[in-house]
Amino acid sequence: MTVAKQSVLVLDCAEPEVLAEFYAGLLDAEARVGTNPDFVEVVGHQGVCLAVRRDHGYAPPSWPRPEDSQQAHLRILVERGDMDEAEREAVSLGARPVDTKNNSGPRDERVYSDPAGHSFTLAHRSAPR
Repeated sequence: MTVAKQSVLVLDCAEPEVLAEFYAGLLDAEARVGTNPDFVEVVGHQGVCLAVRRDHGYAPPSWPRPEDSQQAHLRILVERGDMDEAEREAVSLGARPVDTKNNSGPRDERVYSDPAGHSFTLAHRSAPR
């Protein structure tokens, strides 16, 4: 018998409730603190989207500095006509633009850092083939 599993991306940060509220707002989800205040889940319509964990020695990523490798980032997919609105929402919630060189056109991808310094990309949802 195979055991049912669900994977969840966990982001480390200094203030998990603040970062969880940021992503809850961005993903139209809810931040839920359980019995451990150092671990907050972001729960959307399909269940847990991601989680945020307190790291008492947290240092923000320094990406895109070339001497540091980027370990991971979130890619948030939006419909083609919703990109500008998604950008306004992200920035109003505290996202900071990192790379805006491809803003517009068929390859429109916009890179930001969240309030804790993790990078994420707003990108067009690809049409099914």
